[in-house]
Amino acid sequence: MSLVKSLEWRYATKKYDTSRQLSDEQYEDLLSSVQLAPSSYGLQPYRFITVTDPIKLEQISKAAFGQPQITTASKVLVVTVETNISNETVKNYIDNAAIARNTDRKNLEAREEFVNARLALLSSDQKIEWAEKQAFLAIGILVSAAAEAGIDASPMEGFDPKQVDKILGLKEQHLKSTLLFALGFRSSEDEFATIPKVRKTKEELFITV
Repeated sequence: MSLVKSLEWRYATKKYDTSRQLSDEQYEDLLSSVQLAPSSYGLQPYRFITVTDPIKLEQISKAAFGQPQITTASKVLVVTVETNISNETVKNYIDNAAIARNTDRKNLEAREEFVNARLALLSSDQKIEWAEKQAFLAIGILVSAAAEAGIDASPMEGFDPKQVDKILGLKEQHLKSTLLFALGFRSSEDEFATIPKVRKTKEELFITV
């Protein structure tokens, strides 16, 4: 399938088939797509947490107002953003970039200074908001990769972040939850699979100036 056909096929799955599970290879491929997603300055100021503990999943389901995807999907991710973005964040990236590009770190110091100067213009809250935008870029890639692989996905904002943060101890890890993401295979009983998509027309959506 082309990506367009894959996106026509996908929908926000509400009910998953609990008898079908993603293989390790399928899941690793999806995680690789997230790893390769674009990110401003390349910093990737987010973490995708796979939750497997049944007790925590039940707790998260309650924090998500009982949405069934949390307890029926093959994989459940909590998408989090870093709350302590600083010069150390940039330093770690530059250290890794020097190794990956096989160059002297001094050759990247100008870039390091530039990124630090840009981030210094943001307040702590603005840095978190910026990090969330970067995370959503990665989420878009994950949605597309899942659709192309014939895997159903449910990005979910309907939850209490404070409760999820507490369940997973995220504050102590300098993280904050921003989205829940379920992956698996749709149930044949999910009525939402047959409901037509509602989208703006191309004439409404795209403007040329």
